[in-house]
Amino acid sequence: MKFDSPLFDRIRVRRPREEDVSARAVRECDWAGCDRPGTHRAPKGRGHEGEYWHYCLDHVRAYNANYNYFAGLNDDAVAAYQKDAVTGHRPTWRMGMNGARRSGAEGASATGADQGFSWHDPFGFFDAADRGAQARREIPEGRQVRNAERKAFETLGLEIDATAAEIKAKFKEQVKRHHPDSHGGDRSYEDRLRAVIQAYNYLKAAGFC
Repeated sequence: MKFDSPLFDRIRVRRPREEDVSARAVRECDWAGCDRPGTHRAPKGRGHEGEYWHYCLDHVRAYNANYNYFAGLNDDAVAAYQKDAVTGHRPTWRMGMNGARRSGAEGASATGADQGFSWHDPFGFFDAADRGAQARREIPEGRQVRNAERKAFETLGLEIDATAAEIKAKFKEQVKRHHPDSHGGDRSYEDRLRAVIQAYNYLKAAGFC
């Protein structure tokens, strides 16, 4: 930086107002019996967010050493607070709870009417999606299937709700079908066989079989 630059001379910093300086100078430490300047802020605690005590250096250290935001709360209340903190203490809803209104209006889709909901679907997108979902086999409740696991099921030629016995049986069938010995030593099936083995090992490691 060139200190003799004309641009440097144009930089201005607002000087603190005299009342601000005097206020900081006369404020005393909030610790009982202390008359030193309260130069450090300390939060007042739960229920007083945004409010602070003003302490001197020694007393703010003493205050912080014993400060506990959760003082007076039992373990269940602390756990509930920590759970709400994940979403910033904002209310949350399950997917789809706010997307429809309970009513008996005309034009409700078949699925929405069955569940007591209705919505305006002029192009039939939700009906088409519902028909596609009914055509597929449902995923067992409690099982979360990732994309890699879906691909493994597809490689074995199985649905995602296949049982462990079905997975093992299908694996044996695919290995026998694509093994080079079943094709007179033709090794062109080795890539397919390798993919089947990898898919089975992945599902096994994921606890599906």
